[in-house]
Amino acid sequence: MEDFSAPLLAWYEENARDLPWRRDPTPYRVWVSEIMLQQTRIEAARGYFQRFMAAFPTVEALAAADGDAVMKLWEGLGYYSRARNLHACAKKVAAEYGGAFPADAAALRALPGIGDYTAGAVASIAFGLPEPAVDGNVLRVLSRLERSAENVGSQKVKSAFREALRAIYPAGRCGAFTSALMELGETVCVPGVPACGRCPLSGLCRAHANREEALYPVLPEKRPRRIEERRVLLLRCGDRIAVRRRPDRGLLAGLWELPNDTEPEPPADGVFCGEAVHVFSHVEWHMRGWWVPCGTELPGYVWVTGAEREALAMPAAFRFYTSLLKEMGL
Repeated sequence: MEDFSAPLLAWYEENARDLPWRRDPTPYRVWVSEIMLQQTRIEAARGYFQRFMAAFPTVEALAAADGDAVMKLWEGLGYYSRARNLHACAKKVAAEYGGAFPADAAALRALPGIGDYTAGAVASIAFGLPEPAVDGNVLRVLSRLERSAENVGSQKVKSAFREALRAIYPAGRCGAFTSALMELGETVCVPGVPACGRCPLSGLCRAHANREEALYPVLPEKRPRRIEERRVLLLRCGDRIAVRRRPDRGLLAGLWELPNDTEPEPPADGVFCGEAVHVFSHVEWHMRGWWVPCGTELPGYVWVTGAEREALAMPAAFRFYTSLLKEMGL
């Protein structure tokens, strides 16, 4: 791989966006931001990051926080296993490292929820180490530069790109180099039709030279999402609504939800209240909701007022139905 660090860094100095986690790139702030940015757009993560820093300004504060409070603050970001791993990782860093993240990529990878990419980002951006952070954006840039027909879903390909990058990391500018690669993939070398006219590396790009940008990267074949038909029950007893906590493992683990199941039949005495669809990475929920009046608080649920429900961490999958509850003052 040709050394492209000089033109990339020069471009980054002129074009880097002002992002809150870049203003003070401590290990803690870099780590939180990178976990949030997994599967999440920057603009969506920006507000969450600022609220998270206000609530938990240090790793010790996050470690000491109640798990439900962490999940509530994460509500709406999705991929909730990230929040659980974030909390577990903070506890381990506080207990075993005195609240200071280890300045070593291997030690970082041993922490909960930290893989090769996040370890590389923290090691390079926060500690200035020549550790690549190779995500989808970076893979797209490198695949086009090299005109690589290798499937980027392969761990072998990712490892090969990491090693090639490690050889050209500029001494003293490791953090900027990592951030610049991310920035280029997010703002210029985008999926579909890239903005090659603004790219500092267009003269080095083999795909661009052959007018084949749209052919790269080669992606793994996507599996179709499974469709689940679900019945959502808005069980009401006076001014209280039934909720329950999901199991500790699996989809949306540990979050609160409105009662729901895969039964196709309307509930006895139920009144239809609308349909909603929520898309997860591997499954789609096609939901039909029903108001169900209850003379007494049925066992097996937690019965809450509107204010109590608002304090619970509930996934966005139920947003259509919780909006109906708000409209009813429940």
